[in-house]
Amino acid sequence: MPWTQTLRPSRRSLLAGAAGVAGAALLGGCSDGSGSSDADTGVPLERRMREAAVRDSERLLERYDATVAAHPDLAARLAPLRGAVAEHTGALALAGPVKTGPSPSSSASGSRSGASPSPSASAPAGAAAAPSAAAVPAKPAEALTALADAERSLAEARTVSLAGAPGELARLLASVAACGAVHAYLLTSTPGAAS
Repeated sequence: MPWTQTLRPSRRSLLAGAAGVAGAALLGGCSDGSGSSDADTGVPLERRMREAAVRDSERLLERYDATVAAHPDLAARLAPLRGAVAEHTGALALAGPVKTGPSPSSSASGSRSGASPSPSASAPAGAAAAPSAAAVPAKPAEALTALADAERSLAEARTVSLAGAPGELARLLASVAACGAVHAYLLTSTPGAAS
């Protein structure tokens, strides 16, 4: 039987990545508490970072939806991961300066995109729906790999953005980035395999 190398990350590298994200969150969350520039620029920076994170999460939700639309047999496997991404979107949006009403508990696929906290966050996401639907590969395994790549690249981007994020947002981004790394692993692993 020939040996083939898998393209999944090892458990050790996944744990090392999670430890790196946690370390970055701890360092990014530290501040001396003094400095008047936090009062002037901290709120707008945090708001911009949150809005960008919400837009990124909404684009990822659209990729999940496009993948399920192209491969309905993957719907059960992708449902919990998509649900987590929807909750991340809500957590990033709700903790920001603009708070919304009862929309975070409704994570249905149709009502979530219409319940965005700001019109500017939902407009670019709606415009990006067509390209992500066309980008779904024809084979289910390739579609899962493409979705895992999207999760992985978003997790890496969020890890990089930790350096400039205010404390609480840095902790939230670190948690969401770690979850995205786990999603990437789960998307490329064999379902039902023992861990």
